Amino acid sequence: MTVLSTRHLTKTFGKFTALDEVNIEVNKGEVYGFIGPNGAGKSTTIRILLGVLKATAGEAKIFGMDAWKNAVEIHKRIAYVPGDVNLWPNLTGGEVIDLFVKLRGSHHKSRREELIEKFDFDPTKKCRTYSKGNRQKVALIAAFSSDADLYILDEPTSGLDPLMERVFQESVVDLKREGKSVLLSSHILSEVEKLCDRVGIIRQGQMIETGTLKELRHLTRTNLLVETKQPIVSLRDLNGVHDVKETEKQYSFQVDSEELDGVIKHISQYGIVKLESAPPALEDLFMRHYESGDGGAS
Repeated sequence: MTVLSTRHLTKTFGKFTALDEVNIEVNKGEVYGFIGPNGAGKSTTIRILLGVLKATAGEAKIFGMDAWKNAVEIHKRIAYVPGDVNLWPNLTGGEVIDLFVKLRGSHHKSRREELIEKFDFDPTKKCRTYSKGNRQKVALIAAFSSDADLYILDEPTSGLDPLMERVFQESVVDLKREGKSVLLSSHILSEVEKLCDRVGIIRQGQMIETGTLKELRHLTRTNLLVETKQPIVSLRDLNGVHDVKETEKQYSFQVDSEELDGVIKHISQYGIVKLESAPPALEDLFMRHYESGDGGAS
């Protein structure tokens, strides 16, 4: 069952086209990753879905209702977390959470307390004293305490430390288990990889790829840092190896995922002393895809 869909969604500001026929579909019980670098059109799309901006052309529907015309009705069933949270400076964090939850109607009081503990959050302090990470926690606790059907999260872990990111990820997994739907806008690949069933990649206002992570594997590269006993011969000539940087017997480079096995076999001949691998950030990962300009709207 489709919970959220856009069809040929277009938004122009004067002569500038921010969104060019964007198609997205989020199904019930699904976590959909909406990814791309800053300025690609993610937040503009989300503002249209929230009924804050009106589309120039095309349609945006949530629960089968028009996102612009039925915004009030839709908001009763959605929870939203922005990437930069502004709060009332004289209220405490706890008061703001209660206000957000009350505005939305249904909520779980026990879940609120549980989340405050999980996110290691002090709800008694005034919002003016909170860091960016703590302001983010207010929005996340309020959203996850609500009994919504769709959660729209726009760069939700912005400002959180790695431990809190993990708590966030566990909370999203809990939502999924309950059959809730999530639209997660992010540029952190590891977050998307852990959580999302399907992914849509946007570039300069156009959707260039949509599919499961498995289907998008042809785009992925892994960052490797290798130290060997002997210098590696012909590393740059291996299939799928990119951006080689070397210092004495230490090498850092990227490898296309499908070529990883062959590359590891080759370098193991030279006596591996240290091997570190890390997923690239989305900007790195899709850089050649973005620069090649070969992706049409999908």
